[in-house]
Amino acid sequence: MDSFEVNKVAGAVFGALLLVFGSGFVAELIYHGKPAGNAGYALPEGEAESKPAGGGEAKAVEPIAVRLASADAAKGQSGTKACQACHSFEKGGPNKVGPDLYDVVERKKGGHEGFDYSAGMKEKGGSWSYEDLDHFLESPKAFVKGTKMAFAGIASPAERANVIAYLRSLSDSPKPLPAADKPAEAPKDAAPKEAAPKDAGKPAPAKH
Repeated sequence: MDSFEVNKVAGAVFGALLLVFGSGFVAELIYHGKPAGNAGYALPEGEAESKPAGGGEAKAVEPIAVRLASADAAKGQSGTKACQACHSFEKGGPNKVGPDLYDVVERKKGGHEGFDYSAGMKEKGGSWSYEDLDHFLESPKAFVKGTKMAFAGIASPAERANVIAYLRSLSDSPKPLPAADKPAEAPKDAAPKEAAPKDAGKPAPAKH
């Protein structure tokens, strides 16, 4: 192939390249892209962590001794209707899925005769104090690791106190209620503060 033919081929290739790049440049001049705008749907944002009204911290739960002082055993009995499928509440009642709960206050944990307790309950030790019953009814699985009890718990402190008051009544001799600490009162014989004289703070009249 002579140099003339080589120049023709090179010119054709160069011309094709110019055509490709030139077409792209011309197209950019003719057509202008438009912004996407707000098409589509906005995704929901994650919910912020809920806080108590007023921005303060959650109210502290009163001790069970304080709540028991005003608890309603009748309401507590109504609150145990769902428990009757797994527990009996009468004296000498049969064990069901759970043990009989008559006279349960201050009874040894895992010690009711004839019931096969979980290893966690047997190892817990101690007796069912009012405070322990309160913690157990709030969250059985948190209080006794490995418990067989599937009950989720009672979130309301007042409702737990009502149920415990009812359980306390299921006894031939109900156990004494725990002493509730009362706020300290001012001594009755404290001397009242003397009122400031009406003329206090006023300048004395000038003497002539």
